[in-house]
Order: sequence, then C-alpha cells, then structure tokens
Amino acid sequence: MPEIYERLQEERKRLALTQQELADLCGVGARSQRNYESGERMPDATYLAALAAAGADVLYVLTGNRSQPVAEVETLSPRQRALLSNYENTDEAGKRVIESTADFAAQPKRKRA
Repeated sequence: MPEIYERLQEERKRLALTQQELADLCGVGARSQRNYESGERMPDATYLAALAAAGADVLYVLTGNRSQPVAEVETLSPRQRALLSNYENTDEAGKRVIESTADFAAQPKRKRA
C-alpha cells in the first residue's frame, strides 16, 4: 500500500495542480510541499484542512480509503470539488447561503430597460 506522501502526490496530480499551486492553496511554501510529497515531513491539521478545501480526498491521503468512489470525484473540476467541499463543510445556514447564491447566479440575465 502506498505511503501518505505517495497518496498526497497522487491526489495533487488528480487535481491537476503543480506543487507550487497546491502549496499556495494550502498556505505553505513550495519547499514544505516538496517535503510532504517526499516523505521528509508530515503535514499538520491546518494543511490537511486546506487540502480538503482544495478538493483533495484527505481520508484517502491519510488512510488509503477513498471517501467516495473515484469516478464521481474525477468527473468534477477542481473548482467544482472545492465548491462541493465548502458546501459539505459548512453549517445549515451556510448551506442555505450557498444554495441561494447558486440559484441567483443560475438565473437568466435580465435585460435592462
């Protein structure tokens, strides 16, 4: 079974991100990202939370078990995964805000008088 650092690299590649892009999303430097992916260092909880918000399957990174089937995850873009992750990680009031914002944004553009 692959190690945590190997699964982290796999998830980064699945998200189609460079090490620098993922480092930026997770609030760490490129060197830290390289260290995490080489097994030199272990990421902390703050990094893992940011990783989840970026759309990575943190359960998979930590345990090797996917939180949802890969086919469902891979059909979404990184932006869609991040939006879904934000939705799943907020409270009911936050979910209502996200839902109403999405409903509003999906409305056809109204012509101005």
